[in-house]
Amino acid sequence: MDGGARGNPGPAAVAAVATDREGGVMGERHAYIGEATNNVAEYRAVLFGLELARELGAASVEVVNDSELVARQIEGRYKVKNAGLKPLYLETMKALRGFGDWSVRSVRRERNERADELVNEALDQAG
Repeated sequence: MDGGARGNPGPAAVAAVATDREGGVMGERHAYIGEATNNVAEYRAVLFGLELARELGAASVEVVNDSELVARQIEGRYKVKNAGLKPLYLETMKALRGFGDWSVRSVRRERNERADELVNEALDQAG
């Protein structure tokens, strides 16, 4: 999952790539979300990915993104201090409770390459 903005805030997009345990791609999608900050886009990407996982019938999910802040907040290691992120955090936690098991981890941007490509594709298409 990835979210990004060109500018902060700026035009923003989200992307999700769902894979099975072996890394095979089961589905992917991207969307332009309008004007947003990078952190808002990252949370919206997590929600976007959880929606895709639910549609694919996943019973458990591993959230993989390249935002250490979002990952640590979801894990409960960092507090959500930004008032604009709190509703997205709460919505994310509610969505995660819909899965039998879940985990989250942050990876370097290079390890999230396909989702990053999809974000840029959505931004390029939006103009």
